Amino acid sequence: MSQGFDYDWMIIGSGFGGSTSALRLSEKGYSVGVLESGKRFGDEDFPSSTWDLKRYFFLPKFGLRGIFRLSTFKDVAIASGAGVGGGSLGYANTLYRPLPAFYADPQWAGLDDGWERTLEPHYDEAERMLGVTDVLTDDPADDVLKAFGEHLGVGDTYKKARVGVYFGEEGVTVPDPFFGGDGPDRTGCIQCARCMVGCPHNAKNTLVKNYLYLAEKAGTTVHAEREVIDITPLGDRSGADGYRITTQRSGAWTRRGRRSFTARGVVVSAGALGTNKLLQRCRLNGSLGRISSRLGELVRTNSEAILAVRLPKELPGQGRRVAITGSIYPDPNTHIETCSYGEAGDSMGFLNTLLVGDGTRVTRPLKLVGQILRHPVRWAKLLDVRGASQRTIMLLVMQSLPGAMALRPHRLPNGAVRLQTEQSTGEPSPTFIPVANQAAEWIARETGGVAQSSIFEAMANIATTAHILGGAVIGKGPENGVVDARNRVFGYENLLICDGSVVPANVGVNPSLTITALTEHAMSHIPAKGMEAFAALEVRPASVVSGSVTAEPVMHAPIDA
Repeated sequence: MSQGFDYDWMIIGSGFGGSTSALRLSEKGYSVGVLESGKRFGDEDFPSSTWDLKRYFFLPKFGLRGIFRLSTFKDVAIASGAGVGGGSLGYANTLYRPLPAFYADPQWAGLDDGWERTLEPHYDEAERMLGVTDVLTDDPADDVLKAFGEHLGVGDTYKKARVGVYFGEEGVTVPDPFFGGDGPDRTGCIQCARCMVGCPHNAKNTLVKNYLYLAEKAGTTVHAEREVIDITPLGDRSGADGYRITTQRSGAWTRRGRRSFTARGVVVSAGALGTNKLLQRCRLNGSLGRISSRLGELVRTNSEAILAVRLPKELPGQGRRVAITGSIYPDPNTHIETCSYGEAGDSMGFLNTLLVGDGTRVTRPLKLVGQILRHPVRWAKLLDVRGASQRTIMLLVMQSLPGAMALRPHRLPNGAVRLQTEQSTGEPSPTFIPVANQAAEWIARETGGVAQSSIFEAMANIATTAHILGGAVIGKGPENGVVDARNRVFGYENLLICDGSVVPANVGVNPSLTITALTEHAMSHIPAKGMEAFAALEVRPASVVSGSVTAEPVMHAPIDA
């Protein structure tokens, strides 16, 4: 206990922002607690396949406590992670840096003297910590994607994926290869492609193998299966006197079992969706009533589309890979990756249907009906998903173009908050990306397969994304953002947000590395414990190479001693 508090810092969520915060704050000498709504998984606890509903899907009110959460709204279907380690448990371990346009987005471009330069050392450190390396081998899905790129005249943009995987000798366990022996033993990847179902082979660089592992070793305490329902400042309500964080058992139907913690500071890292929901609840009930009215604005889908091609039979070598292995840029703002569940994702086949083109909420379902009537046998075969995972090439398409929606809160009688989406009247998030359909159709023709749309696009004309961003974005002030350039919430002391909700623009690539780098940047401005009272100056990394740091002074608003 720290001066009457349970912890110096309480972190809500254990994904990329939460785990990074936990390690860096622990290293600075603070006592740190982490609250995670999901359960803890060992490698042996992951589901055998996506048919293992109890261990794969997260719906705790109904006894499902897995790693995959699917949330549907009027304008978007969102896939996100759950469990100790957050999205890292079931993501495709793909860790790209964004293109230059991301750093120049007007939402945050003027807040720093060059975001790309400022964040570069933090990207370097995030890559080191997450063990980022290049995939070295091709498989049939990559071959056909590269051929599509050549068909478009952009074959030179084909690149192997940057991933967080230990590619040692297949199946061979060795002492920690990443942190000089301070990390856990690791086992060489066996190329089973089941990264998104949970890696049972100790090869995937999840957060419980790096940031969170080292944080717990440094003293961080993780409280699993605790859902945060309120954050209340103590004393003068500014947060200067600390916070009370109220939790309940995840999935609880009643108030029984609620527990509160106190902390000098709070880092909210519940993921873009969880953070927006929690903070909207706190804003509406008055416990965090000073939060900017911009909360819930500039929510991004990463301008994403998820399509698939079901092959008539498994191609030779298909499935000997990690989840994502290669990509192309059909144009400077669009990124296409091939993706696979290996043989473990058959049930996910129900999330796709026959390919349909552009339209509205009325015309796209009608187009789907037309496709079914024209191709009833093809449609019926798609309903049989047995063995489909090994015969499916998924296409993850992301764009760095503008496009946004809002998450509006609706208060329920029990005090909880339900979020509702509303498309931007300016540049809405896309529900159809022409080149995505073009890619699926071309690959289907080349392989004799069946091109597929997301069922949400086809039946409801809504986007599907695994990378929801924004809603509590970085801004110049509370009139246009929720946090400042160091992730500090406007209007409060010692309250930060470190997750995808602060990302101010579409990244156009998988955003996990960017979330980690932004968190490293935010944490670098918090002084070591005991230095708070000196407080005008502190040290942040100016360059980080393999753990070595040079430093420069920056101004800091300190946590009170």
